[in-house]
Amino acid sequence: MHPDRRPLIAGNWKMNGSQAMTRALIGDIVAAHDGQPIDADVAVMPPFPYLLAARDALGESAIRLGAQDLSAEAPGAHTG
Repeated sequence: MHPDRRPLIAGNWKMNGSQAMTRALIGDIVAAHDGQPIDADVAVMPPFPYLLAARDALGESAIRLGAQDLSAEAPGAHTG
């Protein structure tokens, strides 16, 4: 790995979940990550409709917020 680059650990949940699930999941991730040294950037990338819930759940956490697009498909492992 290039010495100026940090690894990125990112998770998304495709077209699954809800705002409540997003808040709960990110709350658990923040609690597990908070104060734990890690030599990587960490990000969550929820579906577009849950971005505001995710942002609020992240608060002042060092975990980054990304996004994914949508699919016209029913809930499942789809993105646009």
